[in-house]
Amino acid sequence: MHSNRWHRLAGVALTLASLVVAGPAPAAPRRGAYTKVLLIVEENRTYGEIIDSPDAPYVTALARSHGTAARMMANYPVRCPSLAAYILITSGTTAGICDDKGPRHHPLAVPSIFTQLDAAHRPWRNYAEDLPTPCARRNSDDGIFLVRHTAVPYYTGLARTCRIGQVELGTVTHGNLHDDLGAGQLPAFSLVTPNACHDMHGASTCPSGRVAAGDRWLKAWIPRIQAGADYQAGRLVVIITWDEGSATSNHIPTVVLSPTTRGVVTHQPHDHCSTLRTMQEILQLSPLGCARSARTMTADFTLVR
Repeated sequence: MHSNRWHRLAGVALTLASLVVAGPAPAAPRRGAYTKVLLIVEENRTYGEIIDSPDAPYVTALARSHGTAARMMANYPVRCPSLAAYILITSGTTAGICDDKGPRHHPLAVPSIFTQLDAAHRPWRNYAEDLPTPCARRNSDDGIFLVRHTAVPYYTGLARTCRIGQVELGTVTHGNLHDDLGAGQLPAFSLVTPNACHDMHGASTCPSGRVAAGDRWLKAWIPRIQAGADYQAGRLVVIITWDEGSATSNHIPTVVLSPTTRGVVTHQPHDHCSTLRTMQEILQLSPLGCARSARTMTADFTLVR
């Protein structure tokens, strides 16, 4: 009796926590209704540096009210830098990359989630903050935009669609993502790339407090994403993950947001391959590379089909 009462009270508390963080919850979508994914990739932080960190109160609150993968690993060598993670999470392979060189050094003629969508005549977008030009193939002079955090220009199969699919992010009040959210016209797959000052990576021109700056950036954007027509209609799943952890640990945070993900903490082992498989399942695409054998997160986060 007391146990049942405790569970009922815990359920009420989780629901109230969700309302505080994200505003009024939309009605749960009908079974199989999720058709879109928005992936936000932050940078260079371990699970312990984010979850329950005083510098990341907003992300921690999202993890508690929505869903978090407590045993998420980047699943590539800690000695390898960022680029390998972005290629892995979008194609199912690192292609042997263990550096951060630009697209001319790593032209990848391999399938990716982008080429799969192109083949199916379905839209995708990389909303990249401070993108200097469409399909930019080098870093910006101030080091705020980093091409290795976008993945798209590395895939040779995207030569035709890269300049259409990669766009400047804009701000929370105007620009590409703001407009697509308001119109309920997000593409099937959205890769959101914050600039180096907002992805917790940092650059010489960024202010100090990298984790706190990234947390504030997410606090500005996530409520607008959740208030958008796609999320409110139960079409959109949002995944926030980190490319890698530290020089000694690739145990990273990952937070999943959806109208049917409420107060979930999964201790099942997951990695970037799991994230790719989950996205491909939602989009009804065949799993690529390591995603074929990876554990999906759809059941763990109640992303019903």
